[in-house]
Formats: sequence, structure tokens, C-alpha cells
Amino acid sequence: MGIVSLDQKIKKVKISEFSTENPIVFEYFNKLPREERDEHLQKAIYIGVLALMEDRIAAFLAKTRNELGTELESLKIIFEAKMEEFYRTSVKGVLAEDQIAEFLKTYCEDKNLNDKVYVTGNRAGAIPRNKTGDIVCELDGNPDLKIAIECKFDKSIKLGDIASKDIFTKKMDTAWSQLLESRANRDSKVSMMVFDRSLCDASIIKQFEHVGYIPGVGFVSIIDSQKGDYANLVIAYLLARDIALNAHEPDLDHDLLAIIMKRIIKDLTDIMNIRCLVEKNIDNNMDILKQLEKSMLLMEFNSHYLSKFLKDGKLTNTDLLAFYMGEDVKDQFKPIEKEIKNLA
Repeated sequence: MGIVSLDQKIKKVKISEFSTENPIVFEYFNKLPREERDEHLQKAIYIGVLALMEDRIAAFLAKTRNELGTELESLKIIFEAKMEEFYRTSVKGVLAEDQIAEFLKTYCEDKNLNDKVYVTGNRAGAIPRNKTGDIVCELDGNPDLKIAIECKFDKSIKLGDIASKDIFTKKMDTAWSQLLESRANRDSKVSMMVFDRSLCDASIIKQFEHVGYIPGVGFVSIIDSQKGDYANLVIAYLLARDIALNAHEPDLDHDLLAIIMKRIIKDLTDIMNIRCLVEKNIDNNMDILKQLEKSMLLMEFNSHYLSKFLKDGKLTNTDLLAFYMGEDVKDQFKPIEKEIKNLA
């Protein structure tokens, strides 16, 4: 028979003979005067019940602060200090990877999924000296069937849609680039990117409030680590898993074709904008010349990948990453830009 019984008439909880050998509990009560121990035991039970009823420890601490006095103030300070350190330092990246990996491991075990989940750490992937792709999930025990997951608790990461990307600006990580890079670097079938709601650029939240899919690129999942809410991660993972396990390569990937055409349309628009530059101000001639050269290089660059895609019917992960980043065409423009500057 259990030690806890309830008197329904007078709404009272009764506890019969009870003892514990927990060293933390013993040391706490050992330091209290005998006459105060019963009172503190009641407080401990009350605090424990409140904690079990709450989904968030932060909300729990805030609520009990006024109800129980100053006993919890030190605990609250420790909690807030640790949270501040987490969001202020680079340690959040490593902790985020570990937490997400552990969550997925537990989820797969609970759902009897034969998936192996591991953190890549400092190990480079298929791209030399590249560590993109923080977590790799091998599906159904097949090392050739993988999902690559990149974790970014960083507000500086923008969406990076290819339609608005300027190849000639300073290279920076975006959701698009990291998804493509993860897939190429970890040789995975599908890639995912996980953001934390409190550490995520507004453009990401606006585009994907919970879970999003960028055709031909990968999935975006926005979790809330402060609430312990990983529901969006589960949704994105299951969708990515279904695609990796069941998708067949088509003769012509229309999603990839859409990406290439999106870039070509953008560059054609840039060429049309040159006319506006000429009419606006003759002093912009140098900029116009640069823009013309850029557009000519880009058309040649895009045509190369379009021809390759139409010929082969697909682009490899490495090809798609190279197409998105456009590093080759940027290097080709450098000497041309120098010649234009010398004309002045």
C-alpha cells in the first residue's frame, strides 16, 4: 500500500511512515534546527508540486518568488545567470548541438526508429576543412542515407534567398548557404537548419514561423529552448526523413530548375536596371561598366550550370553549393574591376 493517502472530506494529504537516504536532502535538513524541519518539509513538498505542474522552470521561479519569500532568490539568480551566459557566449552553439542531438536520440528510441544520431564536432566532411553540418542522422541504420542538421543560435544569420543574393558582396553565412553546404559537406539526402526563436533574425521568423521548406534546398525548424519546446524539430525531422527514405530522383528536378531560373531572371532584371543608371547620372558610368561586366560574367556562369543541369538532369550537392556561392565568378571579376578603376 502507498504511503500517500487523501482525505477527500477535509481536502488533506496524509503521508505515513516515510524515509529517504538522499544525501542532498539529509544535508539540508541536518543544518536546520529541529523545530524548523517540519515547516521546511512542507515548503519543499509545495515547491516540488509547483515544479511538476509547470512546463517552464523560469515561469515556476517567477511564480514562487512572491509566494514563498526569499528562499528561492539565490536559485533564481543562479538560473538567470546561467541563461545569460548561455545566450551571451559562444558556448550556446555547442550546448545547442548536444541538446538537439540528445532530444532526437531520445525521440528515435521512444518511437522505435532505427536511426543513429551523432554530433560531428570538429570533424570535417566531404569539403576539406569544412565542419558545416553539426548533427548527422543515419536513417534505418544505413550510413548512406543521411539527414544533415545545422544548428544556428545566432541572430546574424539571414535567409539568403538566391533571388536577392549579391555574389559580389562579402561572403556571409545564410540559411540557404548553410543548408546547401550541410548537404554537400555531409553527403546527405536532405538537410535541416534549426534556429532558436529568441536567437533568430526577424526575416527567418517572418518567412518560417514554425517549420519551413525551401524547395531543392532543405528544411528550416524554429524551436523554443527556453520553453523546452522541440515540437517543430520533430515535424521537420519526420518530413525530412520521409523525403530521404521515399523520394526517387526524377528525370528532371523542377525545384532545381526553378532555382536556376530564379537567378537568371534576377540577373536579367539587373541588366535592365543599367538603362536607368545611364539616364539617372552620367557620373555613374563607372558603376554601369562594372554592372555590365558583372552581368556578362553571371550570364556565362549561369548558362554553364543550366547546360550542365539540362545535360545531366541533375546537379550534385557540390555543384549546387558552388552555383549558390558563385565564388568562381567573383574571382573572375576581380581583375576586371581593377582595369575599370584604372580607366578613371
